[in-house]
Amino acid sequence: MFIPLHDANSLKHIKLQYVTLSLIGINILVWLLTGALASDEAANAAALGLGFIPAVVFDIASLDPSLQIVPDDATVFTYAFLHLNFWHLASNMLFLWVFGDNVEDALGHFRFLLFYLACAAAGALLHGFVEPTSQGPLIGASGAVSGVIAAYLLLHPKVRVWVLVFMRIPIPLPAFIPLALWVGQQFFMLVFGFQDNVSWGAHVGGIITGAVLVLFLRRRGVPLFDRTIVTPRAVAHKNQGPEAAVVSQTERPLDSLR
Repeated sequence: MFIPLHDANSLKHIKLQYVTLSLIGINILVWLLTGALASDEAANAAALGLGFIPAVVFDIASLDPSLQIVPDDATVFTYAFLHLNFWHLASNMLFLWVFGDNVEDALGHFRFLLFYLACAAAGALLHGFVEPTSQGPLIGASGAVSGVIAAYLLLHPKVRVWVLVFMRIPIPLPAFIPLALWVGQQFFMLVFGFQDNVSWGAHVGGIITGAVLVLFLRRRGVPLFDRTIVTPRAVAHKNQGPEAAVVSQTERPLDSLR
């Protein structure tokens, strides 16, 4: 649908978005170990052992003990660090790179990490609610990144974001235009039951959770909708003179924010 390139939105509370950068680094490292440098057999084993499989988590089916890497319940988090290929990884990490820093700035480092993991878990659980008997592993950071997008939309809808439309036309738009369209697309695809390799349920779960959590986890005084804060200092000064994919057990997963 669109590809974000850059937003004109400087950090206000932190000097460096090191949680966002760390998450990107971990995702890249995991992809190298379980994808780029791994055999197809090892990659499939990682998807089964670390991906979120609704039928396994809900005790409808069981996973071969030899494939289990972490406890079943932990896969609501681990699935979000696996990706199918470079483009799957790149699309999710690009959205996180463009929009994650400002959400981290608004929440603070530790709360942003909790926020990110909660959005990932919520994405997995809604996917599982929609497809409880699915035995295909869900992987990808889309659920977590969807929460970041929802939070950015509530925090900075008026900020100009350069986006690549139709993969070739770069234009600056207020963030609410591309982000609201993207959010609407996720709900539309879920409600009308479009079936493909993308988990619309994971996206929507992340969106809803991100939109709710940002209301409570943002720093005190951080406004929504790009409202200007008038602090006591600012008033005194003025008086003086002023932004999942699901596969079968024999396929490797595909998902992207699109």
